[in-house]
Amino acid sequence: QVQLVESGGGSVQAGGSLRLSCAASGFSHDSNYRLYCMAWFRQTPGKEREGVAAISRFGDTKYADSVKGRFTISRDNTKNTFYLQMNGLKPEDTAMYYCAADGTRSGLCYTLLRDTDFDDWGQGTQVSVSS
Repeated sequence: QVQLVESGGGSVQAGGSLRLSCAASGFSHDSNYRLYCMAWFRQTPGKEREGVAAISRFGDTKYADSVKGRFTISRDNTKNTFYLQMNGLKPEDTAMYYCAADGTRSGLCYTLLRDTDFDDWGQGTQVSVSS
């Protein structure tokens, strides 16, 4: 089973930046990491988990409208790690951020970012943005 470990969360003021990382392991072969769609979700208490960004094995990306132009997802297939660069942070970005992996489509991502399409999840990292 794939293990995902997030890092990089923290507290910043509005307008600041953070970079989240998600290290993936547990593949039968290291190259299998390439066969996963990787994504970031976030959740605040009392709300449903929201898809933030996803990246396919080919580097195709998709973003929630709320983060377009501010967040950038990327992946390093040599390190089995992917990232979420968050710039221009707003108080409404405050949430627990989770990384997720879907290996059912050979590295392609579904059109919609739905948490039900992802089987493997990290433990989460908290991002807090103050005004």
